[in-house]
Amino acid sequence: MQQSFALIHPDAKIGKDVIIGPFVTIEEDVIIGEGTRIDANACILKGSRIGKNCHICSGAVIAGEPQDLKFNGEYSTAEIGDNTTIREFVTINRGTASRGKTVVGNNCLIMAYSHIAHDCILKNNIIVANATQIAGEVEIDNFATIGGGTLMHQFSKIGAHVMIQGGSHINKDIPPYAVVGRIPTVFAGINLIGLRRRGFSAEQIENIQNIYRIIYYSDLNNTDALSKIMTDIPDSEEKSTIIDFIKSSDRGIVKGK
Repeated sequence: MQQSFALIHPDAKIGKDVIIGPFVTIEEDVIIGEGTRIDANACILKGSRIGKNCHICSGAVIAGEPQDLKFNGEYSTAEIGDNTTIREFVTINRGTASRGKTVVGNNCLIMAYSHIAHDCILKNNIIVANATQIAGEVEIDNFATIGGGTLMHQFSKIGAHVMIQGGSHINKDIPPYAVVGRIPTVFAGINLIGLRRRGFSAEQIENIQNIYRIIYYSDLNNTDALSKIMTDIPDSEEKSTIIDFIKSSDRGIVKGK
């Protein structure tokens, strides 16, 4: 461990080859994995769990108390996976009694000035661009990309491989593989570039497009659209992923154009 002018609680568990910059605060009940770098003035507060080979940049605050009036001091954590970068002045609050933890997964990039509130679950390979504000108990699936300045309503769900335009206001769930944008936020197609980069075949992409044509362009309500998809579209992992997401959506999915 390399560190200088940092305040480190003796009970903190710090792995091999961790670099800690000047004026960093690390409280008790903290675990930091090997190879992680903590830059100057970052605050790693009690309940932080940081994986291997992460980079926590200057001014970031991990595991701050939830900004939730229902929080009553209960034990909770903020957990960050391996190979994740948390840029300058990001704030990640720990959980409440609802879930007990806030999670940011592996290989994520959370850009400067973004906020991740209590009990959010961000899976793996997610990009959150600058100044995005994510309210409590939001769920974001793998490979989602969130444009800068996005505002997310509490309890929203964002599907896998989604692309959200910067400055969007998210108050409905965003189904997998979709691109959304404009004001108010609407469905704007599927994430073709992202899917191609991640090795989706032309057949898989065509099936996804056909599913969303039924959902958004057939003038059917969601119940009837799902029934038509079940009968008309060949079975696939992508079909199951979309159907399961829509059926489990409590807030309803984003509208079409």
